[in-house]
Amino acid sequence: MPRRKTQEETLLFDDEPVRTHDPGVDAAAARAASLPPAGDPFPLAVALVRIGTAGWMDKTISASGVFYPPGIDTAEDRLRFYAEQFPIAEVDSTYYAIPPRRIAEIWIERSAPRFVFDVKAYALMTGHRAESQRLPAAIRARLPSALTEKGRIYGEDLPPFLYDEVWRLFREAVAPMQEAGRLGSVLLQYPRWFLPGERSRHIILDALQRLHGFRCAVELRNAAWFDGSTRQATLGFLAERRIPFVMVDGPQGLGSSVPPLVAVTSPDLSIVRFHGRRVETWESRDTTVAERYRYLYDRGELMEWARRVEDAASQCREVHVIMNNCYANYGTTNALEFADLLREIAKGTR
Repeated sequence: MPRRKTQEETLLFDDEPVRTHDPGVDAAAARAASLPPAGDPFPLAVALVRIGTAGWMDKTISASGVFYPPGIDTAEDRLRFYAEQFPIAEVDSTYYAIPPRRIAEIWIERSAPRFVFDVKAYALMTGHRAESQRLPAAIRARLPSALTEKGRIYGEDLPPFLYDEVWRLFREAVAPMQEAGRLGSVLLQYPRWFLPGERSRHIILDALQRLHGFRCAVELRNAAWFDGSTRQATLGFLAERRIPFVMVDGPQGLGSSVPPLVAVTSPDLSIVRFHGRRVETWESRDTTVAERYRYLYDRGELMEWARRVEDAASQCREVHVIMNNCYANYGTTNALEFADLLREIAKGTR
């Protein structure tokens, strides 16, 4: 018997035509039903490949019957189940708030030794605004009165000693993963107003110095980094310092559109992140995160990237593929499909 739609799904899907890239939860589940788990990391060319999604606890994925089987309804059970299906997860919650160290310890306890985490840097560390009420208590208690009245602040608003403390607390939060060999990378995702130039390069190098000892990767979200000769300078800057460039698939034709480049700038690691291709919501401030990334890739689109990932896997030791189209089960379905495609390529059957 088909799963009954939730009220939310009825509102989302019944009043619009069914589209290839937004067919609904049941259609996505049907595509995934016959596929094996992505499971362990697997070899491709000279690399070890890990495939997973950005998060495992979003309310659209954790809703009953969407991805998790009946009875898998606690935080502990969900991570254990997810970690049986995939060898990696990207932690995006660290972008919004720095968790206590104990959270990382719990995640390690609830997942297998083969499982790793890519962790997104806290917003203030990459030039984004952060909610002042979600700052760590130790920092919030020492904020100047002018800042406590602001709903959102930038890192540059903080006194230098408090800005330093942000980085220290983030390192402390992620340290258990590093110590256990379970930290894949720290993702430094810069905003679309972060433009190429000497100052921006200095900011990236400062971040790497502050995170010394942690493997970091850089994602840029402005097309200006890849215009004309600037592209060569951008990739050369990263390659000279062996900083992994985060390759992306996302909406095109916008100021924040990054072209779907295959560029390996570190012999250790390459990362590919799939954001979906919803042009109409990508830069909107009036849409939810789930709506922005609500896009189910078709097999043809995934196949284009499977060959690109094969190319990247011939140039480095490890590749992470992260589905950030995390509306409901869209990301998990595409992650399973992509793993299936890459295994076929690895076996020489495609």
